[in-house]
Amino acid sequence: MKNIAAIRLPQLMIVLSLWLQSQLASGQREVKHETPKTASLATELQNLYKISDLPRYRTESFSAEESTYDRKGGNDDGFAGTYSFIRKTQEGNLVIFDIKGRGVINRIWTPTPTEDSLDFYIDDTSKPALTIRYDDLFSGKKFPFIFPLCGSQLGGNYCYFPILFEKRCMIIARTKKMQFHQIQYRLFADNRMVQSFHAQLSGEEKTALAKVANLWEKEDRDFTDYVEEPAKFQVAEDSFLLEPGETKNIFSLNHGGTIAGLELSPAGAFEGLQKAIDLRITWDDETLPAIDCPVADFFGYAFGKVSMQGLLAGSRNGRDYCFIPMPFDKKAKLELIYRRAPGVSPAMIHVLVHYNSQPRNPQTEGKFYANWKMGKTVDGVAHTLLSTKGQGHYIGTILQAQGQHAGMTYFFEGDDSTVIDGQLRIHGTGSEDYFNGGWYALLDCWDSKMSLPLHGDLEYSLPYSRTGGYRNYLNDKLSFSQSILQTIEHGPSNNDIPAIYTSLALYYCSLPPADIARPEEVQTAVFLPDTLMIYPQLMEYTVDGSVDAKMAWVYPTGGTSCLFTVNDQSLIRVSLKDIAAGSYKLFVDLQSSETGCDFSLYQKQTKRSEWNSTYSNPKKRVPQQYLGDLEVNNIFNSLSLRFKTSSAKKQFFLNRLILVKK
Repeated sequence: MKNIAAIRLPQLMIVLSLWLQSQLASGQREVKHETPKTASLATELQNLYKISDLPRYRTESFSAEESTYDRKGGNDDGFAGTYSFIRKTQEGNLVIFDIKGRGVINRIWTPTPTEDSLDFYIDDTSKPALTIRYDDLFSGKKFPFIFPLCGSQLGGNYCYFPILFEKRCMIIARTKKMQFHQIQYRLFADNRMVQSFHAQLSGEEKTALAKVANLWEKEDRDFTDYVEEPAKFQVAEDSFLLEPGETKNIFSLNHGGTIAGLELSPAGAFEGLQKAIDLRITWDDETLPAIDCPVADFFGYAFGKVSMQGLLAGSRNGRDYCFIPMPFDKKAKLELIYRRAPGVSPAMIHVLVHYNSQPRNPQTEGKFYANWKMGKTVDGVAHTLLSTKGQGHYIGTILQAQGQHAGMTYFFEGDDSTVIDGQLRIHGTGSEDYFNGGWYALLDCWDSKMSLPLHGDLEYSLPYSRTGGYRNYLNDKLSFSQSILQTIEHGPSNNDIPAIYTSLALYYCSLPPADIARPEEVQTAVFLPDTLMIYPQLMEYTVDGSVDAKMAWVYPTGGTSCLFTVNDQSLIRVSLKDIAAGSYKLFVDLQSSETGCDFSLYQKQTKRSEWNSTYSNPKKRVPQQYLGDLEVNNIFNSLSLRFKTSSAKKQFFLNRLILVKK
């Protein structure tokens, strides 16, 4: 959707004005009959810890985002800074945000913070209400922008501290160049009172801030942390042996109520490449299930292994948990379906369901749905996370992304896009950016799995060309009154990098889905490619003897190369512990030159190749030189390179290692 024109201030205010007028004139009971409530820091922080309010509609909300995405459809989403500001001030500084009306900034993200100052003009444009160094906004050390609402991980920097304004909010960066950023905000209707941002927090606001921190930082959360009156909830508990081919009803209720917690254990029972056990949840008399997907995908496993440990759902200490509140009108049925698949065995399962008999209020609450989708991407078409109609709000995305071909994970350059009620409201700058990260395939950035309260990296593997992420929306949930279309691209532009996407879109809605995908064996099994590529930039290796390494971008391999300077006693051992067991042919992509040495391949003390020369004049790239055959198992889980050198030939220039399964 990069060809859609940017929404800037003048156009946005026209759209917002028309939208507010239509909402106020339509006579919707939530807007017309409710006494206007004051939006304050305390009420906005409450959205970050009072999870029981998550099903409630926000009829007065207009969600949108200012970002730096390439308006011409390319991939310059901040590199050159072309689209990183709205206008320049007389002093040459950059206005990066300027919105009029009553609203709140919910989220600020960047992978490129600087030491320059940001001036926040709240209502009054003559002097800033807040001046803060850009990187301090995310350091967690500048009150009230504290951890864990603000932080820096996975290559990204994020701030979820609410910044309210009554008339206008303008942010000016005291710098001549900005790069990547996303600023997500929400605007209120004119009848909503707003307490604008102030640096000195009241006792009530400090208490609310502490409640957020306590919930987000707590390690062993249970359903009592998510409900106001735990004593009013009951628990249904059961243990059973689930056989392949069996469907088991694990919970049912024939009157209205709310499910506040679902726990399944052991989590290991749902691991594996087949993902053969599905969770199916049906509300009331609806024709289609609200949730129908592999258990592993619902709880954020990564390619068949436990991974996600989010605030709302995940796996921890051998237990799968979901504390997303699920109110329903008159019926609920939860089932586990064990599809027959090659090599699966009976599984012993333990189930806990926490619920009460308080039915949904259909005028103020939506029902919870999870839209599951899995398959190969279509060339030229973005992957659709969710397309649905009704009134509701979007609260989360879980995505596993697997390249169809070996190599760099270029598909993760794709931008997210949100069209609400027919209007483009949000356009992101990259897939890892959407998940609050940044800089995939770089050390200490988006390079391995990590879970944070609202977002995380499910996995990153260059050999398998796959990754994944999750993100939840709380105070920034995306409200829609008629429809929502949530998509994500695969590739820098034109959606032309083939991949396999498995996604789960989490949302509340007044209407059930018109259609859903149903899990089948051919879809759910984890794809294992035959060709794997190990790039030096994330290669895990140890050395013996004298080895000097220097990284370099030289050839268009998709990643960095490494120039090793060695001697006859040098040894480089490369870990293969993340490679699936099997027999492989090993090829090497290297550069030969007049300073190139000889090398040989070993596994432990077993020689796997003869001596190979990397000498040539002039230098040249050798993209695929066969070295020998390898066995990868629990004993042989590494390979070693040994060298023969001379005074003029001491260098080994590695582009990548290529494993092809036999």
